[in-house]
Amino acid sequence: MFLYWLFAYFLGNMMTGFLVVRLIGNDDIRKQGSGNVGARNAGRILGKKGFILTFLGDALKGALIVLIAKYFGFADEILLVGIALAILGHIKPILLGFQGGKGISTFIGGIITFEPLLIPIIIAGFLVIYLFIKSFTFAGLGSFVLIPITLYFLHYSNISCIITIGILIILYFAHRENIKERLSKHERKS
Repeated sequence: MFLYWLFAYFLGNMMTGFLVVRLIGNDDIRKQGSGNVGARNAGRILGKKGFILTFLGDALKGALIVLIAKYFGFADEILLVGIALAILGHIKPILLGFQGGKGISTFIGGIITFEPLLIPIIIAGFLVIYLFIKSFTFAGLGSFVLIPITLYFLHYSNISCIITIGILIILYFAHRENIKERLSKHERKS
């Protein structure tokens, strides 16, 4: 179990955006755009191709963590901690001086591989919230609130739901600057 969690963190350290921009753009993603190594910044630098390759690569990390845990028959709680550690590895990668991404792609890949029934819930939540707020960031982060609620109604353990809430707190903390920026823009418009 400890080795699985260690592996999850270091798999999270494998930054797709860093590799994609290095291989295609022959540059360091951390020195361009926002300096973030995630899909959004890779998209700014390389266009749609950079965004899609980075998103898929980072989502695959989350999916692999789930598939490995299921292969070894680990409990859901151990698996969810694995997803959390992969996200932490993505946000604070020791291999890149703790300068990582925001963890959304890794989370999405992991959570929908863990429970595919969450896909329509996340999409529906995103669309409804986006209709009212017109912000991809808030719609995406807002739709994630439905995940632990859905897991509860799908009869996952209370501990699994609590771990999922903990993962969301990590993601929201990683996005705190984006959230503050969006809120201040909204206040200025009001």
